[in-house]
Amino acid sequence: MMMFDLPDSQTLYAALLARDAAYDGRAYVGVSSTGIFCRLTCPARKPKYENCQFFDTPGACIEAGFRACKRCHPLSAAAGNDPMVQSLLAALDQRPAYRWAEGDIVALGHDPSTVRRAFKRQFGITFLEMARQRRLREGFTALGAGEPVIAAQIDAGFDSPSAFRAAFARLVGIAPGAFRKDAQLLVDWIDTPLGAMLAVACQHRLHLLEFADRKALPREVAKLQKRQPGGLGFGRPAVTDQAAEELARYFSGQTARFETPLAYHGTAFETEVWRALRDIPVGQTRSYGALARDLGRAGASRAVARANGANQIAVMIPCHRVLGADGSLTGYGGGLWRKQRLIEIERSLAAAATEPAQRAKA
Repeated sequence: MMMFDLPDSQTLYAALLARDAAYDGRAYVGVSSTGIFCRLTCPARKPKYENCQFFDTPGACIEAGFRACKRCHPLSAAAGNDPMVQSLLAALDQRPAYRWAEGDIVALGHDPSTVRRAFKRQFGITFLEMARQRRLREGFTALGAGEPVIAAQIDAGFDSPSAFRAAFARLVGIAPGAFRKDAQLLVDWIDTPLGAMLAVACQHRLHLLEFADRKALPREVAKLQKRQPGGLGFGRPAVTDQAAEELARYFSGQTARFETPLAYHGTAFETEVWRALRDIPVGQTRSYGALARDLGRAGASRAVARANGANQIAVMIPCHRVLGADGSLTGYGGGLWRKQRLIEIERSLAAAATEPAQRAKA
């Protein structure tokens, strides 16, 4: 089942409150205040609606940065009666910080290709991807809580500080030991249904917002540091909280209105393009050529495309609303599958906004 086959978030929240067994195995809830995801029948105290994100698979919950609940065991429930999957989940619970490899799967008496297919079928991600996400998230959480690098390394299950620094550097381009306690720019993690995002903000503005698996993220962080010297630190200012709340409302289909104050780190032309992107009505798209004409710069479609690609604030500056001249999806740093999902979300929002007017005419 795909995410868009799920009922709206209000319906799912009502099912959560009622512990409706009809949704067991069909929908899961991630709770942003705890970082945990559950079955809708979980006996734990129910979270507030604004802290809930709903997903169609456990794998989507894990990719968004949530950990499995220890009361309702959503992974075990999704695994059904498959003893191989159940045994591997139990092994992962026993050694969450271990660096799992295919050799370990073989040592447990399983065929790696069979395990890969089974986990993909049940959860949408492989066993090794599940283990890797868990390790990295635990390390990031430890750093965000103010733990030293060595503690974060241990929490994330890396064999040495150098290995942890290398893994973290691949994610953001900066070794964790280089982060500063007195920095003006603070980094934190925002969970979304399309995957974890990294946010960089000061006390007044959001400077960067990108999906954590974007390959260009280290380059974007380096570019930001050149424009905004003073280093980076870990933390969550009010601006990041505001961004997280607005993103939650966006992904739950409530609104595409973003009021988080943004910092535009670009040339005058790039800033002009980024503002024009925000002026494209929700549910609509433009070609690069059409956007150039809107700016009074007909013939500058390539320059517009470059400015589009230089955008460092995903979703809120909606570069996903720009398509090729033939209407096809074109390059998107977060992945074309995410671009398609974002366009679908906004078309649904636009359609919902026009329904009252259509009913009034009828």
